[in-house]
Amino acid sequence: MTTTITVEGMSCGHCEETIEEALEEVSGVTSVTVDRESEQASVEGEAEVTALVEAVEGAGYTAHA
Repeated sequence: MTTTITVEGMSCGHCEETIEEALEEVSGVTSVTVDRESEQASVEGEAEVTALVEAVEGAGYTAHA
């Protein structure tokens, strides 16, 4: 299953990496693609949307499904 969430506040490649790493630590995530230009993160796996949003917010960014 693919889940796409909107991520606000990314300004560079390091931001993308930080968010990718945070999302990869969520249980049930198998792969992550983050794109600062579209302000989106696409997550493959069976993770709960709320857990994904919390992971992004825990990394210091704003997120919503």
